Amino acid sequence: MTAQTIKIGLVSISDRASTGVYQDLGLPHLEAWLKQTLTTPWTALTRLIPDEQDVIEATLKKLIDDEGCNLVLTTGGTGPSLRDVTPEATLAVADKEMPGFGEQMRQISLNFVPTAILSRQVAVIRKNALIINLPGQPKAIAQTLEGLKDEAGNIKVHGIFAAVPYCLDLIGAPYIETNPKFVQAFRPKSASNKS
Repeated sequence: MTAQTIKIGLVSISDRASTGVYQDLGLPHLEAWLKQTLTTPWTALTRLIPDEQDVIEATLKKLIDDEGCNLVLTTGGTGPSLRDVTPEATLAVADKEMPGFGEQMRQISLNFVPTAILSRQVAVIRKNALIINLPGQPKAIAQTLEGLKDEAGNIKVHGIFAAVPYCLDLIGAPYIETNPKFVQAFRPKSASNKS
């Protein structure tokens, strides 16, 4: 049986990038990261939108409810400034909150900058889709997804993406596999090698 193609929504949230003041780096970085990491079929639906809560909410709903995305990764809009409303919009469309993702992202980022405690990334379930707010900087995106490794390439701190495939299994989304060179997906033995 061939693997079902998963639709992944990629949403970059930035007032300035969405109006052309500067080039968005989040979407191309996320696409490149997924291309090297996922070994099962996937397709991306990309959106570049401003920091407006109603626009973010509508975009998340459309990607999941109308476009059929089972995974949505957002970047940007998670700081403490007045314009940063991505977490509020994400929580507003949620059926369940998944606090472990945000906790782990901050733990990873604290290894690099003390201001990681200012980040407010959240992850939620909506229907049979997982939405994760990622940091805005491309380097921080990769660090939080992959985790921290020592000089020998051994995992020191797990990245959040190691838990994503099994989370998708549990909510009835398509089965995905990863390239262990970048992310070793964790599943209980009873859940592995599903087709």
